[in-house]
Amino acid sequence: MNRIKEVLETKGIKQKWLAEQLGKSYNMVNSYAQNRRQPSLETLFEIAKILNVEVKDLIKENE
Repeated sequence: MNRIKEVLETKGIKQKWLAEQLGKSYNMVNSYAQNRRQPSLETLFEIAKILNVEVKDLIKENE
């Protein structure tokens, strides 16, 4: 599970903007945000860099 949607909402950033920054489709980023699909580690690091957060901030620990 990831926290991409939560981080985007906290920062006031739209999924469409993140998709443009990543060079990926909106549908792909939306799949990440809805936890229907998990990004690769490389993509996760890229998202963290773009959003100026730590990778650990994008990951939800299993409870």
